[in-house]
Amino acid sequence: MSSSENPEIVERAFWDKKEEKEDKKDEQKGGFIEKVKDFIQDIGEKIEETIGFGKPTADVTEIHIPHINLKEAEIVVDVLVKNPNPVPIPLIDINYLIDSDGRKLVSGLIPDAGTIHAHGSETVKIPLHLVYDDIKNTYHDIQPGSIIPYRIKVDLIVDVPVFGRLTLPLEKTGEIPIPYKPDIDLEKIHFERFSFEETVAVLKLKLENKNDFDLALNSLDYDLWLSDVNVGGAELEKSAKLEKNGISFIDIPITFRPKDFGSALWDMIRGRGTGYTMKGNINVDTPFGAMKLPISKEGGTTRLKKNKEDGGDDDEDED
Repeated sequence: MSSSENPEIVERAFWDKKEEKEDKKDEQKGGFIEKVKDFIQDIGEKIEETIGFGKPTADVTEIHIPHINLKEAEIVVDVLVKNPNPVPIPLIDINYLIDSDGRKLVSGLIPDAGTIHAHGSETVKIPLHLVYDDIKNTYHDIQPGSIIPYRIKVDLIVDVPVFGRLTLPLEKTGEIPIPYKPDIDLEKIHFERFSFEETVAVLKLKLENKNDFDLALNSLDYDLWLSDVNVGGAELEKSAKLEKNGISFIDIPITFRPKDFGSALWDMIRGRGTGYTMKGNINVDTPFGAMKLPISKEGGTTRLKKNKEDGGDDDEDED
């Protein structure tokens, strides 16, 4: 029994010593490599400190929409670029992409975008342009009046001494509307003072906001035709809020001369329906900036109502 145990003891000891030697070699090798890496990093940092060169940084500071209407939106991305180097660095190219839920809306390249001053910072403005018809024709599920998420990806390509050509990737997300024009109807014209020479009236307008966001109505720019007679326009006396996906009613004072209507005047006096056409624009504020939206109504019919003192039957005001 004792003679059979001796080989086992010798074999186990041999392999234990062999593994121990290999572990020590690996430790020494790993330690040497780490020391070399640390040495190279220290040398690199000392060189950077000595010659004063470093990598530039960039950050998106703001995204704003200076212009938006039913056809297009202009987006400006402000990127703050900091240059820690003692020499100016050229901004060679800017690659950009705007997508929504993985669908590309627009992409492009801006060459020769300028120079970042030495030991300074510059705000680089990147103009982007969205054409709504292109988006709606490509992606039929994007409906007018909706708000869609977006992601802006920007690659700034700079040329830095010592480091060479570098790419600074940036990304920002947000929301942008696909605006839709409101529907307008002239519910009725309410006479405040009636005479053939000059009539003072109030237009009872019905506006339907078909957007997924509120509109703050500031002013109107329009022309109104009653029975094919242009009676001009009028100013909005006070601002109004048009609720998202809602209907609002506003009053607008107007002055016109009934005698200019000829034979159509008698239909107006009798309270019959009067044909009208209305065209113009409304100026509104939105969460995405100011907008100028067109309004139009052709071939409509409205009613004219007079006060009791002017011979009317002003016994109801359903609005």
